[in-house]
Amino acid sequence: METFAILGLCFFCFLFWQQRRQSELAKAAITRKCEQLDLQLVSMAFGAHKLKTPEGIWRWHTIYQFEFSSLGDDCYQGQLTMVGFRPQNFHLPPHRL
Repeated sequence: METFAILGLCFFCFLFWQQRRQSELAKAAITRKCEQLDLQLVSMAFGAHKLKTPEGIWRWHTIYQFEFSSLGDDCYQGQLTMVGFRPQNFHLPPHRL
């Protein structure tokens, strides 16, 4: 019984560590994308874990929400989809240049 508790705790810690790693990679990818498009990153937040993509494919993925500004006095919300440790898809709404 104690062995299962220890294994469960180890598994939970492993998942937490992997989620933190994915969040750091997502933040780096979002920062890079904003710099490429000459946008100012305002904030970033974890969105949700999902099992099914919008195309209907069964694949575990994570959605990150972020806010950015194009001129400094406006704010837009974008999304990043991460599959594992790789950025899969950015969604940026139309914004002023």
